[in-house]
Amino acid sequence: MKKFLFFIFLSVLFVSNVFSQSGSYNGIQNNLSNLYLLSNAKSRSISPENFTGEKGKGGMAKVGEGSASHAARDLGQGWKLNPFIEIGKGETFTLAEIEGEGSIEHIWMTPTGNWRYSILRIYWDGEQEPSVECPVGDFFGMGWGVYSPLQSLAVCVNPGSAFNCYWPMPFHKKCKITMENIDEKKMSLYYQVDYCLTEVPSNASYFHARFNRTNPLKYKDIYTIIDQIKGKGHYVGTYLAWQAKNNGWWGEGEIKFYMDGDQTFPTICGTGLEDYFCGSYNFDRNGHYTEFCSPYSGLHQVILPDEAYHPSLRFGLYRWHLADPIRFEKDLKVTIQALGWRSEGRYLPLQDDIASVAFWYQTEPHHPFPALPSKDELEVN
Repeated sequence: MKKFLFFIFLSVLFVSNVFSQSGSYNGIQNNLSNLYLLSNAKSRSISPENFTGEKGKGGMAKVGEGSASHAARDLGQGWKLNPFIEIGKGETFTLAEIEGEGSIEHIWMTPTGNWRYSILRIYWDGEQEPSVECPVGDFFGMGWGVYSPLQSLAVCVNPGSAFNCYWPMPFHKKCKITMENIDEKKMSLYYQVDYCLTEVPSNASYFHARFNRTNPLKYKDIYTIIDQIKGKGHYVGTYLAWQAKNNGWWGEGEIKFYMDGDQTFPTICGTGLEDYFCGSYNFDRNGHYTEFCSPYSGLHQVILPDEAYHPSLRFGLYRWHLADPIRFEKDLKVTIQALGWRSEGRYLPLQDDIASVAFWYQTEPHHPFPALPSKDELEVN
């Protein structure tokens, strides 16, 4: 009970912490500490049952028009006629296109198919290049394409494979969300985008997320989580999907934040991977990796090897900087070393399979993202 109450207390701080600089209540800052305050914000929601989010326009599909027409053929309009969409091979579908001023408050979805081959993109205020570009599985902490429960303040993944995102995402003029299916077969997608139309503070920054992968990491190379962030903002989260290709501990390396002109040496330098993800000593209890989820960090996924087709250990980890955002004025680069142990107590530079998602807020325009890895380079095998 105490753990549950503590989690609720932390959730009170979440949205208000991200927007703590605004100093005013306008409908974006809803949390338990001010939930009782009235607001002029207008609640809206987009789903296959209301593609535009317009007031009074939900559940209007007719028999013959919706994806579940056959199931509802005896009931007619208003009876769950269009709960999901299908996205064909190579197609991009616009999940939401919102005009005006407001903020995304919650995204829920449950995609079928290969989660590395479903590419989520989000565009702010009419920009041509996305501010979010990421395989959907990695965006929700499921980079290996295997379900594991994840309970945190920013992201939750619930049975069975229900993806939930609570990152606040304000916009001043427009929001567009798309999903591209790069797989060889069609996918089905149930989804809902909950948002409000409201005045947004002038100093509200824009949400960004960027995927990267290196497989394998070259010997003695440093893995780059994100580079070429240009502008003013704050870094708020890291997800790692890590496959260890050697025996022994794989997380001895340090994470480093190079900001505002740092060159050879960073301003922030951690002491080890498990330390950055708020654990210690290899996440080891009695000779076993110990999975955990907490509001701000977790080792939520440990995929053990078998004797035939999956010979390596795979891990999923998240670290949300909600109470301790990494603030930068001009630029930011984030790296992590891949280190294990070799004989005579020496570090071993590793050549592991590492994928990551960086999450941050910043002013626009942002520096253009490099191209996503190719389909073959995205593949989990």
